[in-house]
Amino acid sequence: MSATAGSGEPVLISVYIPFVVTAVVAVLAPVMARRLPPRPAAWALACVALVTAAGWAGALALLAFTGVAQIPEIAAEGRWSVTVLQAEDPVYLVVAAGSALVLAAGVVSLAVAAVRQVRHLLWARRECARLPGGLELAVVDDDAPTAFALPGAPGRVVVSRGMLRCLGDVERDALFAHERAHLRGRHHLFQALWRLTAALNPMLRPLASAGGFVLERWADEEAAQRVGDRKAVAHAVGRAALASTASRRPVLAVSGGSVPQRVRALLGPPPARRRLPFVAGGLLLVVCCASLVNAASDSDQMLDRAQSAHFAAHAATASAPPAEGHRDPAHLPPG
Repeated sequence: MSATAGSGEPVLISVYIPFVVTAVVAVLAPVMARRLPPRPAAWALACVALVTAAGWAGALALLAFTGVAQIPEIAAEGRWSVTVLQAEDPVYLVVAAGSALVLAAGVVSLAVAAVRQVRHLLWARRECARLPGGLELAVVDDDAPTAFALPGAPGRVVVSRGMLRCLGDVERDALFAHERAHLRGRHHLFQALWRLTAALNPMLRPLASAGGFVLERWADEEAAQRVGDRKAVAHAVGRAALASTASRRPVLAVSGGSVPQRVRALLGPPPARRRLPFVAGGLLLVVCCASLVNAASDSDQMLDRAQSAHFAAHAATASAPPAEGHRDPAHLPPG
């Protein structure tokens, strides 16, 4: 967990690296995600969110443990020396206490978000069952222009008659292809992952927001490949967004994300493949994992030394001769 400075004072290094990596990712990932091909970008963002959230929680747990381990009752149960921990541990108790509070708040927030996600998926499945017809496409008799993908087993594409009246034939095909891409790619699982990791680590909220945009771009690009006309998909996205501005958009909707940026991307050529951002992101995740493993290893070694000191002290106490005033009467000299 620590290195040693020239003055002999322990300096904490590796346990803080996951926080630095998370901050860098929170700043750079949304920017890079908008410039990369959307499908690999979505997978990359999912991996980044998962690893950095785990690193964040692990680093907080290690910092919190350094304070908890110094509680006499905990030390007695673990059979380690509090004196050795206090001498070797470079973390101030206020930092350990703050880490414990932040971690507890994150875990509670994660539990609440998990319950919401489960309820949301159950609601989507019930809505799928209630929709008329047994086909994937469900047209509802509603003048409000809406179109969205409803995940389920199987999922459904829901379009209102009001939306169909706003689009031409080619644009309708583009809209259907867009929503089917959401279902085929299981984009609701990506969204759930980003929401859960952002609930655990608030620094990942920009990444979760960028993830929603990337999913819409992913569906846009697949729709453009299916229809064979990028301009028609751009028109469909723009018209659907204008038509549904005042309506409520549940789950995954064609008008989600930053519509002007999506339209500009569709009016241009398909995004070029780039390896350097993915390689750089992978190196950051490796650094995050390696630093956390190193910090955990240092903590384990510190506990081993504290336990060794504890057993050595007990052994010394057991082998020491009794005090002069407490000798056994059976061994007193006669007379």
